[in-house]
Amino acid sequence: MAKYLIYGGNGGIGNAVARSLAQDGHALHLVGRNADELARAAGELGASHTVADITDADQIAHAAAEAGDDLAGLVYAVGTINLKPIGKLTHDDFLTDFRVNAAGAALAIKASLDALKAGQGGSVLLFSTVAAQQGFAAHASVAMAKGAVEGLVRALGAELAPKVRVNAIAPSLTETPLAGPMLASDQMKKAISGMHAIPRIGAPDDMAALARVLLTDAGSWITGQVIGVDGGRSTLRTKG
Repeated sequence: MAKYLIYGGNGGIGNAVARSLAQDGHALHLVGRNADELARAAGELGASHTVADITDADQIAHAAAEAGDDLAGLVYAVGTINLKPIGKLTHDDFLTDFRVNAAGAALAIKASLDALKAGQGGSVLLFSTVAAQQGFAAHASVAMAKGAVEGLVRALGAELAPKVRVNAIAPSLTETPLAGPMLASDQMKKAISGMHAIPRIGAPDDMAALARVLLTDAGSWITGQVIGVDGGRSTLRTKG
């Protein structure tokens, strides 16, 4: 039975990925910051877990050690949605977005590198955003941070091949607690849905379906890729 380490395992997308892997009988180790939510999610899935802050390298190292020394995969489903025009972004905004989205991912991979290389090798899955490829106003900080994630995918995809595969999913807006403020009104939700060729908001299970491929032997010849799961928003314009 393969084992997967999932950072953000109690979050919207991370938990959907965890549930998908659990349905296939895989063992899970979940990492998150909210102790109560994490314990609940782990209990539902029969998973082990570690409470950790991903901005702290020592806590990441501790989580990696508790996950074990042989991993089939690592998922880093942690992120921010910090939308402000550049004039209102602070020095701390830029640093926090980079630390949470990009530096945390790099440190998580580094801490589990030996475990991912053990056995038959492993697969790493990170998360970018449609806004890293298509420019949106008020997205400067998060798009910059997620752009760094995409660079990390390609650099490590080359460096760690062939033992470890590294890929990312780039969602459009997805219905998670993190995105809640953007989807608070039906009017806003309808307007954003209409910007997509497939006119709806993403669901965590949309991401989990592709994650299941990328993390297992079904995706054994896929590495160094950033794949959009975005209702067509990154490439298609059906109006105007």
